[in-house]
Amino acid sequence: MKLKARLPLLLALGLAAFTLLAPSAQAGTIELLGQAGPGGATNEFTVKTQVLVIMTLLGLLPALMLMMTSFTRFVIVLSLLRQALGLQQGLPNRIVTGIALILTLLVMRPVGEQVWTQAFVPYDEDRIGLMQALKVAEVPLSRFMLAQTSKASLAQVGGLAGSKVAKPEDHPFTVKLAAFVLSELKTAFQIGCMLFIPFLVIDLVVSSVLMAMGMMMLSPLVISLPLKLLLFVLVDGWTLTVNTLVTSIQAY
Repeated sequence: MKLKARLPLLLALGLAAFTLLAPSAQAGTIELLGQAGPGGATNEFTVKTQVLVIMTLLGLLPALMLMMTSFTRFVIVLSLLRQALGLQQGLPNRIVTGIALILTLLVMRPVGEQVWTQAFVPYDEDRIGLMQALKVAEVPLSRFMLAQTSKASLAQVGGLAGSKVAKPEDHPFTVKLAAFVLSELKTAFQIGCMLFIPFLVIDLVVSSVLMAMGMMMLSPLVISLPLKLLLFVLVDGWTLTVNTLVTSIQAY
């Protein structure tokens, strides 16, 4: 009954949307993607092409945004820290992901402001076209990624892609992105190992003591978990971890 009652409303909304989009669809283009010209934005893509581009971006944009930021480093380090503490069930994935996102927003704020003011605002005001806006937005992102990318990773990816350039800035964006991801993984594991070693020592000491006392049936995790949590709280572990993650980002 509810569906039958709402059916006329849905049909009216659909008819209104079709009426608004029909003139643009009949013309072969819609006012969505285009390149700015002397008289304003002149569309260069057909309706089918624009829909294809939008659907592709909607599927790839979240993953690309995560790969082009320091989110990968933060979430890996926090996951290793959770495993070192033995809190696989006590620290949910949503909490780890949320902390990584907050730190990513904090670190990437200057880059986001540059992209907003230099690329999005001029494009929104029809002063530049889409392709030009993408090129302008690529500059601060490339500068940030190159500052975090090791020369060895960049040379390796550049050799695999066949990119031979004089300066690192001249590499294609895909080469810089791949090298950046490899460098982020390496840095994340290095920081994770540094955080993992103190808790590993505690596990070894507790296991040795229990074995010496003949308590082989008692799980070492039952004893080591409170000790690791106490140590982590006493040294203000979260502040040290966040400070290590944020300061590990190189200036750009």
